[in-house]
Amino acid sequence: MPTEKKISSASDCISAMVEGSELKKVRSNSRIYHRYFLLDADMQSLRWEPSKKESEKAKIDVKSIKEVRTGKNTDTFRTNGTYDQISEDCAFSIIFGENYESLDLVANTADVANIWVTGLRYLISYGKHTLNMIESSQNNMRSSWLGELFDEAGGYNSKQISICAAVQLVKKLNPGLKNVKIELKFKEFHKAKDKAGSDVTKDEFIEVFHDLCTRPEIYFLFVQFSSNKEFLDTKDLMIFLEAEQGMAQVSEDTSIDVIQKYEPSKEGQLKGWLSLDGFTNYLMSPECHIFDPEQKTVCQDMKQPLSHYYINASHNTYLIEDQFRGPSDVTGYIRALKMGCRSVELDVWDGPDNEPVIYTGHTMTSQIVFRSVIDVINKYAFVASEFPLLLCLENHCSLKQQRVMFQHLKKILGDRIHIDSPKPEDCYLPSPFELKGKILLKGKKLSTNCTASEGEVTDEDEGAEMSQRMSIESAEQQTIAPKKFQLSKDLSDLVTLCKSVEFKDFPTSFQNQKQWELCSFNEVFASRCASDLPGDFVNYNKKYLARVYPSPMRIDSSNMNPQDFWKCGCQIVAMNYQTPGLMMDLNIGWFRQNGNCGYVLRPAIMREHVSYFSANTKDSVPGVSPQLLHIKIISGQNFPKPKGSGAKGDVVDPYVYVEIHGIPADCAEQRTKTVNQNGDNPLFDESFEFQINLPELAMVRFVVLDDDYIGDEFIGQYTIPVECLQPGFRHVPLQSLTGEVLPHTLLFVHVAITNRRGGGKPHKRGLSVRKGKRSREYASMRVLLIKAVDDVFKTAMLPLREATDLRENMQNAIVSFKELCGPSAVANLKQCILALSPRLTGPDNSPLLVFNLADQYPNLEPQGLLPEVLKKVITTYDTVSTMEFHENLHDLAVKEGLKGRKLHKAGQADLLKHARREVQENLKQIHYAALTCNLSKGGPAGSSSGSEYKGRHSLEAIAEKATAEEELTDEDN
Repeated sequence: MPTEKKISSASDCISAMVEGSELKKVRSNSRIYHRYFLLDADMQSLRWEPSKKESEKAKIDVKSIKEVRTGKNTDTFRTNGTYDQISEDCAFSIIFGENYESLDLVANTADVANIWVTGLRYLISYGKHTLNMIESSQNNMRSSWLGELFDEAGGYNSKQISICAAVQLVKKLNPGLKNVKIELKFKEFHKAKDKAGSDVTKDEFIEVFHDLCTRPEIYFLFVQFSSNKEFLDTKDLMIFLEAEQGMAQVSEDTSIDVIQKYEPSKEGQLKGWLSLDGFTNYLMSPECHIFDPEQKTVCQDMKQPLSHYYINASHNTYLIEDQFRGPSDVTGYIRALKMGCRSVELDVWDGPDNEPVIYTGHTMTSQIVFRSVIDVINKYAFVASEFPLLLCLENHCSLKQQRVMFQHLKKILGDRIHIDSPKPEDCYLPSPFELKGKILLKGKKLSTNCTASEGEVTDEDEGAEMSQRMSIESAEQQTIAPKKFQLSKDLSDLVTLCKSVEFKDFPTSFQNQKQWELCSFNEVFASRCASDLPGDFVNYNKKYLARVYPSPMRIDSSNMNPQDFWKCGCQIVAMNYQTPGLMMDLNIGWFRQNGNCGYVLRPAIMREHVSYFSANTKDSVPGVSPQLLHIKIISGQNFPKPKGSGAKGDVVDPYVYVEIHGIPADCAEQRTKTVNQNGDNPLFDESFEFQINLPELAMVRFVVLDDDYIGDEFIGQYTIPVECLQPGFRHVPLQSLTGEVLPHTLLFVHVAITNRRGGGKPHKRGLSVRKGKRSREYASMRVLLIKAVDDVFKTAMLPLREATDLRENMQNAIVSFKELCGPSAVANLKQCILALSPRLTGPDNSPLLVFNLADQYPNLEPQGLLPEVLKKVITTYDTVSTMEFHENLHDLAVKEGLKGRKLHKAGQADLLKHARREVQENLKQIHYAALTCNLSKGGPAGSSSGSEYKGRHSLEAIAEKATAEEELTDEDN
């Protein structure tokens, strides 16, 4: 099949199938046969050759095809020994005959697989009338819409417009296209037709638009949900929004709103139809951005102690280049504060004319006046975030200039400075919510019994440390003798919640450190703590604030990996904001969540005092439900030529890296193949799977590179926390090396998140999923030697083991149900029932199976004699009924005396809560799917039999029960 042919319509698919393709035929005995498949010209049968069978037997009648299934989702694929070598995106199966036999095929590319799947589905729907149907409806809405635009551009009496006007019109409709490419396409059309002159007719304009602006990958998706029509009606769109995009509470009005907003043709808007162009507009809109819009505003609990949050922090904020000779500038503060930074650094020294200045001592960095920096901080402190700003003050001034510093701080910042000192009996720091609009000073503080106007304290001088290391090759931690200096009491009194103290060791800190005292860790020393004492480091950070600053050896302002310290619970990891690259991408990406307010709530396992977590864990985390993240890289849009590259001209050979950053057990990366010489719309069609053991601390980084024989060059990247990913088909806006959004430069991806038991390599599930209770991973308990707590843990053991069994049994049953229904492992229950529904309809369109929605737990009921395959469906579905018992998980724990805070402290409350939510979501999906497919007892969803009312009523009961339980749990906790 000619690969240069761009497939963008059903007739293209049918033509390609008549021409034929080489496909691999897969058998369950590990054998694979290379065969040439083609569609008969009369479109009545599918044939393959060569074959040992008689020619009349080496074929399938199109009429006998029941279903075309994508991916490796039949028993033949699952039991084939080469399962791992077969691409999910190139595999598909034809289910045919009364016994539901399967012909399992693998194409050479995902594009070829899409052609066959799309073409066969059209043939199943329309039979021998397929081409007539296609021709009668082919692009009618698009043609009329483009025709109107053409008439408006050229005047209604004009039959032609200038090529320049035509180029601008196409460019307006698709801003990512280059003018040169559009003009070249028009000239190619003219040349092919031997046309003189350069003016463009309406038909030529429509043809060029169709050729340049139809994205095949979106077309294949479009027809999959349009029931093989040339448009999506409101019902089709509802199914797409619910089942694929994970949108909740979708109604017909939701679909109408989307159509009115994104459908460009008047005909589509009037009829409630979404055309391919409207569907493309929707998928490229902010609504289909990969980032969850709920995370764009503050959405986390902001009333916990300050030490429970990661805080966006800058190192030597005044520097805009290197650490030794670079210039200092107030723009460093403006940039950091605008980016949501909540901790900035001020290294203050005596300056001329009795005005303190800021620079790195013992170096050749330039100086800026302290007062001007405070002015800038006052102006920009709360532009990006209303939550507290921490000023890390390294004070090296004489007492005389300290008084000037104090006057500037009081005069300029005034009441914004937090001056309420904590009481000795206070056991927790205040919350970010309590400190809104306040500026906290971090620095040295005189002892509480000091009454003099000044006193002596230990100097804190990171610049001296760097200066001493300039001539030392090793980056090992070295003891530097601390110096003493005089501190004024006025400045001391401005330091309240963040008193700088020296760290000695963990036992000393656990015994003596106050909750308002803060230790700063050199990166090298912090790394050693993370490596040698990971559990102690995590426990330390549950109560105290820890700040990690870059190694003095990073003269070039390079950055450490913040994840190395976030995994230990370190709240303040100071970054060199002036240096772009991977490490700053991670920092910026991480703090995008929670409204980019500069504060991110740490995982519960890093906050609860009785929970245990080691920063270096290489396995699943106790009390945390591991997840499988499925990412399919579908295509790219408008990749620019990398900056500074000239060897290949305008040619781009892109490939994509998907990186997972998190705890050691989660770090992984995968890459796509290279697409040669295509930066405009490269098709990748490759799927990856990652196990995420601690989703709350994991990030995904998409990186696009240009494959070059000299050295691969950076095109763009986007970094996002796993918790912010939206499921479904999403566009990813790529950013440049320095963080600017690249105009019209996108990745098109599909994202799905399943639990660990619901996905993976199906042929291995016999070992990994359906395993006996003895090999299951149960929550382990540590003896704390605190009788009251240990007694609670003992009573928790039995209900938690029962909870684990119930949850895994349900997940295993759902895996089996998915396999029978046919969608991929990433599908949800609603998608399973949608995929199954065509097989549940008898010859007279009456349902063979219906869901009884009268009860809260919907049962499958046969409506007559069933073929064997549907009997298996009922049996498997019945085992999913273990869902019902999940409603009792909370009661099981309460029965054992674990309720309220005790249950929460037992360390597994979040897991039980998650299990209950999972069940409630599954129940909702079954209800909605049964109603959508007209498979609810009593007839179609629109009937007046009352079944719909009962189904809807029980759905409301599920939602109400969930809400009530959430409120109860929150009150208890």
